[in-house]
Amino acid sequence: MTSKKVTVASDWLAGCAGCHMSFLDIDERLVNLIQLATLTATPITDLKHPSEQGVDVGILEGAVNNSAGEAVAKRMRERSKILIALGDCAVFGGIPTMRNRGCRGDALKRAYIESESTVDGRVPDDPELAQMQEARPLDQVVAVDVYLPGCPPPADAIFHVLTSLVEGKKPQLTGKLLDWH
Repeated sequence: MTSKKVTVASDWLAGCAGCHMSFLDIDERLVNLIQLATLTATPITDLKHPSEQGVDVGILEGAVNNSAGEAVAKRMRERSKILIALGDCAVFGGIPTMRNRGCRGDALKRAYIESESTVDGRVPDDPELAQMQEARPLDQVVAVDVYLPGCPPPADAIFHVLTSLVEGKKPQLTGKLLDWH
């Protein structure tokens, strides 16, 4: 009799997507992980949300910086038993929060009104478009269970956290696992 595989879903909010690239650096160890877990949604498969039934482990990379990202974060939290904040952007806001120091109104004016690539000389206000917000780390929007810092986190740290979780253990990150050199 085989035990049920742990389901894992991941998504990307805002940042550089380097954390998911570091995930791929796990290389052949992914084969071992896939024997224990089923990846139901990733940015690579272009499935944007975990299944309606939910997942055991949800992974979110990036800061929340618009209304669409906030909705993704809340949906992932609702559908995940365990939520991982992956990378510095998700953990403490990282590089996306640097834009908070500037005036978003001025940036929108330069992009849409003053540039040659305008939309009728006005800032779009279509309700279907995500509304820009101040960039925030994930835990300012939803509860986070596991923090995995790094820009990007080392592949060994990602593998350790995922392997621990799919084996039903609490991951213990050490400085050695988070050493990028």
